[in-house]
Amino acid sequence: MHNRKNQEALRMAKKTPYDMAVEQLEKCAKIMDLDPNALEILRYPNRVLSVYIPVRMDNGKVKVFNGYRSQHNNALGPYKGGIRYHPDVTIEEVMALSMWMTWKCSVAGIPLGGGKGGIVCNPKEMSVGEIERLSRGYFAAISRIVGDKEDIPAPDVNTSGREMAWFMDEYSRYSGYNVPGVVTGKPLDIGGSEGRTEATGRGLWVTVCEAAKKSGISLKNATAAVQGFGNVGLYSALFLSSSGAKIVAVSDSKGGIYNKDGLNVKAVADFKAKTGSVVNFPGAKSITNEELLETKCDILIPAALENQINASNADKIDAKLVAEGANGPISPDADEILFQKGIMVIPDILANAGGVSTSYFEWVQNLQNYYWTLEEVRTRLDALMVKAFNNVYEKASKNKIDMRMGAYVCAVDRVVKAMKLRGWI
Repeated sequence: MHNRKNQEALRMAKKTPYDMAVEQLEKCAKIMDLDPNALEILRYPNRVLSVYIPVRMDNGKVKVFNGYRSQHNNALGPYKGGIRYHPDVTIEEVMALSMWMTWKCSVAGIPLGGGKGGIVCNPKEMSVGEIERLSRGYFAAISRIVGDKEDIPAPDVNTSGREMAWFMDEYSRYSGYNVPGVVTGKPLDIGGSEGRTEATGRGLWVTVCEAAKKSGISLKNATAAVQGFGNVGLYSALFLSSSGAKIVAVSDSKGGIYNKDGLNVKAVADFKAKTGSVVNFPGAKSITNEELLETKCDILIPAALENQINASNADKIDAKLVAEGANGPISPDADEILFQKGIMVIPDILANAGGVSTSYFEWVQNLQNYYWTLEEVRTRLDALMVKAFNNVYEKASKNKIDMRMGAYVCAVDRVVKAMKLRGWI
């Protein structure tokens, strides 16, 4: 019983994601000597809606689910951010994620603010029909605060183009006419954008190319290791390979593989599609996810889970450049260690902003009802990511701070300027 009480006390004392988001904001505010009135406004979301959604389950019983939508700041434009389905969704989590989306949109230079949503559920234990009824019920419940000029959701954890199609259809029924721009990440046939699937990985690759120029790394002779072989990891590896880089290690949740002479990324992807994992790929040595992070290489891409590089292993990182494909894979303690070691880190709000940037392009195409080719999307994305990277790099160099705080300063500064111009402060 005593142990249980101690565990509960520790759990209660643990910082929420929202606490961490506010801490990061306050650290940035000190660096830039931010107006206290602006800081006070930015600490909080503009609005958080909590809804309860009754769903008739397949067994005939009604179950009520709790969902949220947090709208952090819309000084730059409509709120933007995904909707996740997960048993661990909390109001503090969506509040934090909506704040981080504000910074991600701002650092990318797109005219959108930050939003995020979630439903407390386990979709892996639900039928397709139950998930559809839940999705439509949630979107009907939040329909008064979303819209193509107000708040534009997108896919996130355990949601995809399927759910976005249901959301768009439900909102269009509510409106009485088609509103494709109310969500992004839709299937191509109902207003999705070319290049959306590859966008996050491509955007990361563009920032790595820019960072390599600054760091004196030749991509044609570079080695790279990629932790996480989902969408972001796969496309990051494919684009890096196209630049001549040698991908020496990749991993997924079941383990990793290593080959000092380089892996054929396409062949590894095909192998994983057949077997469910990269593990046991022919001609490669098996390694753990921990070993992958400590692999000697030029470029390390953590594209799996949060907090993978922390105080316990940061001093063992043997890369020249780290690009965050995942959200929050490096802890604040590890950030400081890597900075002192001279390892450049391209932070998540910059490195993986290619996804939200291409969601922005999808929204623009929906509003115009005019659709671009894949090459047009790629050209626009590349230009946007190059500009964003160089803005952050210049800010970090000028203030002698790491790239994460450089990105935060760029992002917060742009939002605050918009707030002042609008007369909020």
